[in-house]
This record gives sequence, structure tokens and C-alpha cells, in this order.
Amino acid sequence: MRPVGPNSFGQSVRFLEGFAPAAYEGTGLGHMHLAFVADGGEEVAGVCVREEGGVIFGEVSGEADVGVVRGQVARILSLDIDGRGFPEVGERDPVVGKLQARYPGLRPVCFYSPYEAAAWAIIGQRIRIVQAARIKNNMAKELGPSVEVDGGREHAFPGPGSLMELEGFSGLTSRKVEYLRRLGREAAEGELDAATLRSMPEEEALERLQELPGIGPFSAGLILLRGAGMPDLLPAKEPRLPRAVEIAYGLEATPAEEELERLALGWHPYRT
Repeated sequence: MRPVGPNSFGQSVRFLEGFAPAAYEGTGLGHMHLAFVADGGEEVAGVCVREEGGVIFGEVSGEADVGVVRGQVARILSLDIDGRGFPEVGERDPVVGKLQARYPGLRPVCFYSPYEAAAWAIIGQRIRIVQAARIKNNMAKELGPSVEVDGGREHAFPGPGSLMELEGFSGLTSRKVEYLRRLGREAAEGELDAATLRSMPEEEALERLQELPGIGPFSAGLILLRGAGMPDLLPAKEPRLPRAVEIAYGLEATPAEEELERLALGWHPYRT
């Protein structure tokens, strides 16, 4: 895969290593090891991703179709987005420019799929992030398929079929178990297809996601932004964002949603 526009694979690796929901342990070799259930099915894929001369290479193992896996990895690393216009955002907005200088070439690193993002949103309700990450990681080890990646074994989060049959799991309430079972059914029926969600108007996609069990406005935004990889979405329901913007821009007060949306127009088409 050849990134279009600025991209730093090293920044992506460092981000993933520090992103608690991923529970990702780095290789120390400059590689990225991924294991996931491929889009639209139950087949597992393992991918060793590396960079050579600005080109991203992925060595694929497992049962999944390589073409599907390639598209999924591109979405996970936001390599399916034309980033040539991103430097211009930093030129017209000094706050963004400073962030670009601090994290050169960093693109959003997404969940492996909207399905997995939705499962994380359900697992993480009303508990600490580190606790939720431990539960999700244990589910992968105990219930998910494993696959060889670069000579080692990696575990993937269980696919929709496994969640449909979930009876219980340590750390999950009975309500969360029911939500996850229903999520498995919805995913198996194609209701969480990334391409479909990205093709829909933003509000329509968010409303559709909120029809899922246990998914509210905040979680719907998470699924669309970090699961489907929507490149130009303002997560207006993220409660910490207004305060962060107030600090970063030196505002006299925390901006209301309308003011936040006006300010974010300057980030278009890369609000994510």
C-alpha cells in the first residue's frame, strides 16, 4: 500500500502501543502484528505490517481473503484516505499546525472493524478502560480464533457467530452479555458494514447505529469514527472535546456544540 499524502508508520505503531482498548504489545522490531476476523465473515486473518521506503507491506496468514484483508488494513491505518490536503489545514489553523509538528504523519488508527468497536463500546460501559481492555483481551484468548503472525500466535476477538452464542463471561454483566449476543446477530446480518456506514449521510448513519442494543450517541460516534474510519466526522457527543478545544484555543469559556461545529469547519475535510 502506498500512502497518499503525509504518513508515518512509526507514529501509528507508537499510537497503537499506547491505545488501551487495543491491549497491543509491540514487537520491538518496527513491525505491527494484527489479528482480526475479516469483514463480512468469520475467517481469521493475521497480518505482519512493516514499512520499506515509504511503502507499507503486509504479509497475510489465515483463512481470510487477501483482498478483503488488504482493504481492512488500509482502513485500520487510514491509508484509504487521500491526505494530501491535510498540511493545508495546519497552515490555516495554528493549533492544528502545532499538533502536526508534534505528531508528524500520524493518521487515525482505527479499531479492526465497526463490529469490534461496537463490542468495545458495550464492554466498556460503566467500568474503567483498563478493566474493559482486560476483559476484551481475555475474550480474544478464550473465545476467539488464533492465527500465526510472523512466527508467533496471535488471538483475534471472536467473530459475530461466537458472540451470538455467548452465555456469559467473567467481568460482564448479564445485560452486557445480552447486548453482545444481539450485536453478533446484527453484525452477521451485515448491519455493521464499514463501506455502507461511510456511504450514508452522517446523521443517518449515527441514527442507524443507535438502533443497536446498548449503543447511545457517544458510542455511535465512536463506531463511525474509529470503527468505520469516517475521515471527516466531528465527535460532538465526546464530553471531553469542548474542554480540550477551550484549552487548546485559549477560549474564555467552554464552547457550546454550535460554536464547536463552526470552529471545526476549519478542519474540513479531515475533522476526524
